[in-house]
Formats: sequence, C-alpha cells, structure tokens
Amino acid sequence: MREWTVPDLGLLLDVDGPIASPVTRSIAIPSIADDLVTLVGAGVPIAFITGRSDAFIEQQVVEPLLARGLAEALGKPGARMFGVFEKGGAWAAITPAGMAPVSVDETVAPSRSLISDIRMLVQNRFADSMFFDETKRAMISVEQSREVEASVYLKAQAHFDTYAFDVLVDHGIGVSHRDRVAPDVNGDVTFRLDSTIISTDIESVVLDKDRGAQRALEYFEAVGGELPRTWRSVGDSRSDYKMADFLHEAGFDAAHVDVRPSDGVLDKPYPVITEHGAVHDEAGAIFLRYWVDRLRLA
Repeated sequence: MREWTVPDLGLLLDVDGPIASPVTRSIAIPSIADDLVTLVGAGVPIAFITGRSDAFIEQQVVEPLLARGLAEALGKPGARMFGVFEKGGAWAAITPAGMAPVSVDETVAPSRSLISDIRMLVQNRFADSMFFDETKRAMISVEQSREVEASVYLKAQAHFDTYAFDVLVDHGIGVSHRDRVAPDVNGDVTFRLDSTIISTDIESVVLDKDRGAQRALEYFEAVGGELPRTWRSVGDSRSDYKMADFLHEAGFDAAHVDVRPSDGVLDKPYPVITEHGAVHDEAGAIFLRYWVDRLRLA
C-alpha cells in the first residue's frame, strides 16, 4: 500500500456527451484531453464510467490521451485512472502502457442466442439507420449509423425498440422499457432496454452507473493513497446521476454536472451543476478547465 497526498477532488466521468462529442463520438475539443492529463498527473483520481465498450474507450479516449502525455502523467506518484465499461459489466485499470487486461462480469451477459437474434433484427430490418456493436462483452448495444440524421435514426429507433422488446419476451426474459414492462414466468424483470439519443442498450438490470462508481472507488482505494472527500460526477443522461447518488450515500461531498439539462434537471440532495447554457462536450471542457484553474495547475 502506498500513501500519497492528493488534491481534494475525484472525478467520475461519463464519456459520450461530456468527454466525447455525440456527433463525432471522439474527443473533439483538444483542451479536454489536455486537462484530463493535467488533472490525473496532479493526483486527481479519474474514472470513466460509461456504457461504451473497453474497445471504444481504448481507441477513442485512452489512445488520444496517451498522445497528449498520459503515460508520463500516470507515472507520477498518486496518479490513478480507471475505466468501467458497459455500466459495470467490464472494467480495467488505465496505466502508462495503456489499457490493462479487462475483467468481465459474465453473470450479467445476455445469452448467445439473444445476441444472435438482435443482431439479425438489425441486419434484416434496420441496417440503413443503425449498426450492431460487436465490441460489447456484457450487454447488447445498437447504435445510430454516423451518416444518418438524428431525426431519421430516432424514428427508426422507436420501431427497433418495440421489435427488440418482443424478441426478449419471446426468449422468456422479463424486460422493461420506459413504461412498458413484461415480467417472466416467475414475475421477474431481469433485463431492460435503455434508449439514448444515439443508441439502445439491452442490459441486465443490475448494471448501472452507481455500480460503476462503486467499482471505481474500490479500485482507487485498493491501489493505495487516500480518497478525496470532494467528488464530481459528470454526464448527459438521467442515469448518470446515479454516480453522484452512490457518492452522496457513501458520505462524500458530491455534486453532479449535468451537461444536457434540457432532459430535466433532477431534484437531488446534493448540488446539481449546469454550465451556463453550454451542453455536451462544450460543457465538459468548461468544467475540466475550471478545476485545472482552481487547483492552479495551468
């Protein structure tokens, strides 16, 4: 166990929205990468808590950060970075050499037959507007094709969600999607459809951002060094608030930064922050630069 003096700040970050542009699905604002490297090098523990796969995070986040000096930053005393993928279904340390070997919770993964049927549904009915994400290990994800307009995708997504729901019912799986619920023969609901502005995830009900937050803090504590008392979570969907829910319930000084408040700011027992009209990665960039300045790291 190592002991370090760290700034009184820890970050739990959703990726799509606050870090990666929902349009390019990559880090499009250079200051985001620079400030992440600066913060982690100063000893701020940073975890990416995302529904994305480890492959996506490695290619679209870790590799660009390595190009901006992440290896050197992570070589400094107290530097800690972690990735939780598929809302807690997979996870890995992020090291100076890049992504460490990935652990997967096989108990929450969908069956191969369900995966195959959803893949065929996409190929046969929706290939003109979305694609099946082959990189997922513990959930199923179907994503908007990049060349398709958002309005076209969202219309197709509504039809896909209905068909996919019925596929799960046909497999005997208890499933929910928004207000629609179909328990299995035992009265249980074990999977849900989670629709976002660019994708639909089909996932175990035990997966969510609070589970990811718990995994991240367990890792930060296990590798040594004190945990900061002040934590900020950042995200663009209502489920992202669950990161701050976990932090608050664990007794930390928590606040959540909502970078897409147009969906409705939730009433929480901790502060909810918005960035003065900025949204998505523009808001994420403002937030990160604020902390670089506040900690006098610039």
